[in-house]
Amino acid sequence: MARTSFLPSSSALSDIAPHLLLLLSLAGFFAGFVDAIAGGGGLITVPAMLIAGIPPLQTLGTNKVQSVFGAASATIAYARKGHVNLREQLPMAMLAAMGGALGAALATIVPGDVLRAIMPVLLVAIALYFAFKPNLNDLDTHRRITPFVFGMTFVPLIGFYDGVFGPGTGSFFMLSFVTLAGFGMLKATAHTKLLNLGSNIGALIVFASFGATLWTVGLMMGVCQFLGAQVGSRLAMRTGAKLIKPLLVTVCIAFTVKLLSDPTNPLRLWSLAMAFDYLPGN
Repeated sequence: MARTSFLPSSSALSDIAPHLLLLLSLAGFFAGFVDAIAGGGGLITVPAMLIAGIPPLQTLGTNKVQSVFGAASATIAYARKGHVNLREQLPMAMLAAMGGALGAALATIVPGDVLRAIMPVLLVAIALYFAFKPNLNDLDTHRRITPFVFGMTFVPLIGFYDGVFGPGTGSFFMLSFVTLAGFGMLKATAHTKLLNLGSNIGALIVFASFGATLWTVGLMMGVCQFLGAQVGSRLAMRTGAKLIKPLLVTVCIAFTVKLLSDPTNPLRLWSLAMAFDYLPGN
């Protein structure tokens, strides 16, 4: 990965108009609120930063700055109410951080088009699972794999994905906790935020070392995301699965639509090419 490709433009921040900075702050708050409940905060913040004129690579790095604030805020709120034991889960968070750092470091090696193509399919599958799986509530169920196996395999793998690409990480953690670890919805959400915090920190360290962060924008949005996550986590703890389940499904579907609306999405281009081939005369 070329170091110079991550160097920020000196005018990147000065070119952002005050009203766009205000909108970025609002986006950070809303992203923190949604992310604390169901994940998917990047669906809000990444497009917002791109619209504000921040270059793509700096957008990824800056997004990690403010994402750390949101994940930390939600983690603290859930831990205070006893939904996650920070000391017991610290090793898993460190494994997620290692995965996130490795993913960020190898971002240019992993074929981005492959990830962009399979993401809509995976998110639709997750949405369908949570939408139609019966008896999804806040009660723990049968655990399918041991915590050791779960921590050594799925945690660093999802953390790696968060570093190399990112969107949908919270949904993948949620699915793993519910289906494999047997967690109830609220407990899965609480633990997802802790591991997401770990993967965000790992990726941020790498992005920051390459200068791919606009710290002023990231910290400004981070404070707003911290506040939004406080509101979202408290609401999630009050309502539990009744709120988490539908919002998770909505976030997955919304992000799928967002991905497929991109004219350059490989899955969309492949589908159009297949349809063109089947037209009469082709």
